Amino acid sequence: MDYTMEQYEASAQMIRERLGDFVPRVAMVLGSGLGYLGDEVENPVFIDYQDIPHFKASTAPGHKGRLVFGELEGQRVAVMQGRMHHYEGYSYEAVSYAVRVLRLLGCDTLIVTNAAGCVNTDWKAGDLMLITDQIKMFSESPLRGENLPRFGVRFPDASHLYTRRLLDLARQTARERDIPLREGVYFYCYGPQYETPAEIRAVRALGGDAVGMSTAPEVIVAGHCGMEVLGLTLLSNMAAGILDQPLSEQEVLDAAEAAREKFSGLVRACLRKM
Repeated sequence: MDYTMEQYEASAQMIRERLGDFVPRVAMVLGSGLGYLGDEVENPVFIDYQDIPHFKASTAPGHKGRLVFGELEGQRVAVMQGRMHHYEGYSYEAVSYAVRVLRLLGCDTLIVTNAAGCVNTDWKAGDLMLITDQIKMFSESPLRGENLPRFGVRFPDASHLYTRRLLDLARQTARERDIPLREGVYFYCYGPQYETPAEIRAVRALGGDAVGMSTAPEVIVAGHCGMEVLGLTLLSNMAAGILDQPLSEQEVLDAAEAAREKFSGLVRACLRKM
């Protein structure tokens, strides 16, 4: 175990001192190239990760590395403009540290977004996917080590990490806005290298529809903390071996920019209904 309850509390207390009476309800983790939603928050309070005790830096391209507190679509939000990844050299507990801190601050709902490779050959790059479940079975859990009972039980149920109520809310919202929304399973790989064609074939055989290097650790911790979770994926590129072309991080960032209006509109519309 990397962190104690005292360290989580120290991080939360520093943030409380900056926020005053403001108590966030919805936490949002924004993935590669999707951090622009944080720039749309009203009456924002910005706190850089480097200024928060025990927080790690976010070094991935397209990640600003700061928290934004304020209001968005009538909700009191805490927006992570950038996340931490295991491939940056951080433990899984460090990767998901912020989720527990945001829970201590009052957040009871988590919206996670990411840009991921499309494994399902019936779909195409640029599609949006509602995450209905996830697979993270070939690396250790962020809950490994001593359990902190204040957050949750030793052996938490993971049958419905993605909350049924929020899945239905997202489906209805997408229909109302005439936004095509795929539904599928997010398969976690820790990177930083992109997957090989053989690995993608294995992911498909195991039931994955999209593959990425984030999201799953944070969602496990959010479930442990009793938070409701909504997950949305931008299928930024076709996964390795499907098309005869190399993969690049610039392709991911370009896809995020191209989908900006559609993706932002869906997330904001979901927020209004929460």
